[in-house]
Amino acid sequence: MSMRLEGRTALVTGSTSNIGRAIAEAFAAEGAHVVVSGRSAERGTEVVDGIRALGGRADFVRADLDGSAAASRRLAQEAAQVLGGRIDVLVNNAGIYPGDATAATDEPTFDLVYAVNVKAPFFLTAAVAPAMAEAGGGAIINLGSWVARLGIPVGALYSSTKGAMETLTRAWAAEFGPRGVRVNAISPGVVLEPAPGEAHPAEVMMNGTPAGRLGTPDAIANAAVYLAGDESAFVHGIVLDVDGGRTTAAVIAA
Repeated sequence: MSMRLEGRTALVTGSTSNIGRAIAEAFAAEGAHVVVSGRSAERGTEVVDGIRALGGRADFVRADLDGSAAASRRLAQEAAQVLGGRIDVLVNNAGIYPGDATAATDEPTFDLVYAVNVKAPFFLTAAVAPAMAEAGGGAIINLGSWVARLGIPVGALYSSTKGAMETLTRAWAAEFGPRGVRVNAISPGVVLEPAPGEAHPAEVMMNGTPAGRLGTPDAIANAAVYLAGDESAFVHGIVLDVDGGRTTAAVIAA
């Protein structure tokens, strides 16, 4: 074990399942003290227990990031308290995905998706980044998506929120980078938790790509470890595509 994040603290939002869980587990395996956060205490406790069973350090802080500044500030305060007063790494992972077509999307859904996917990480970053700067630096990792740059005929609302997060990544890099806080993003491709022996309809979306297969949450977690660690000390404002080549190479249908 390399322990690349030993002595550091991290808050990972939406980390009770899937990509967020994989990131929390990877950070802990690399030596970080991690706050696992989400709405379900039951699932959060399961993740924390699993990390601790392997010798890692983790605690659960329940949060319903509804987009209000108060909810984001509350999570920042509670997480910092659990982590001994500081957050070295923030991963803005929590989000929701409604797959409706544009004409089928009502206004309450529009407002909710932007609240959770954009407003919540905006105000969480606003609460955490200045404290990071005052403490000497830190790293913020946002989650984008391949659908922010490659159009698909459903989920326009979700795609637009991920485009917003990628834009915020560049703006925040310019705003906070000079104060010692690196801000970058990861753009996952078609990623699913592995289910051995089971085919998934999404597999067709990776046909003809360089990877030729679905990604797993571990692939995103490995990228997050890199962006959180010292190896990426000169990396600011990028969107790292971890998508099996879905957006970078022409997809040739077989």
